[in-house]
Amino acid sequence: MLLFDLLKLESSELEPGRCKVHLAGWNGHESPLDVYFKGEFDSWQSWQSKRNFEREYVVSLIQLPEPSRWLYVGSYSRGGSEKFDDHVEYDLSPMPNTQGLAGRAVCEFRRPSRNPYLLGETVAPSCVIHEVKSERLQLAEFPGFKNIDISFGELGVIVRQAIPSWRAALESVAGVYLISDHKDGKLYVGSATGEGGFWSRWCAYLGGHGDNVRLRQLIKEAGPARAESFHFSVLEIADTHTKPEEVLAREAHWKRVLLSRLHGYNGN
Repeated sequence: MLLFDLLKLESSELEPGRCKVHLAGWNGHESPLDVYFKGEFDSWQSWQSKRNFEREYVVSLIQLPEPSRWLYVGSYSRGGSEKFDDHVEYDLSPMPNTQGLAGRAVCEFRRPSRNPYLLGETVAPSCVIHEVKSERLQLAEFPGFKNIDISFGELGVIVRQAIPSWRAALESVAGVYLISDHKDGKLYVGSATGEGGFWSRWCAYLGGHGDNVRLRQLIKEAGPARAESFHFSVLEIADTHTKPEEVLAREAHWKRVLLSRLHGYNGN
């Protein structure tokens, strides 16, 4: 079934010719999926660099990790707009009749270009419903230490919401972790010891730098948004009662192996 056919069953006004489709993807600073998990997508979308929503309705899709897969997150009626020197702010109101599918409908669509703002009639013929989930998509439960690879935005959601499975796991162990910068490829190797384990240590990164000298300097020079490029993973785990010097020795090993002193953000 086509997305627009399904949407018209919910709200007959959503004719393709009256809609602009927003294909929200990574903008160089933020992941819209992270923003959505935080509950801030509506306000985030309302801020545009130029007049991108000059139709009555906006249908919003967020890019998923799988190729050509998009999460439908809502349809909006466009009110007024206000032009500022460097951006436009739109008054976008979620359409109540279409919110039941928001966060649940996953679409398959091959975008014809890099343009994230397409006319409804361009998208309508080939945007197909892949599945409708029974519940809204949420940040996944803890996947196991070997599978951790979370963005800075996802870390913020996990910490602020204190997602039980993540907190319980991260509090239970100490060890060595890795921060990889997806903007320039640099690495930072760190360690977590004692009570609270990884959870306590990673909570300190909500400010972007975790009080690490080189990361603090990077954030100072580039601004807080620079941390949006960071991803967190675990290199190895240890018991929270392990002597700190033993964990620090393993941290030093990984710094040598990954050359994070020479080419990364480790300064010692």
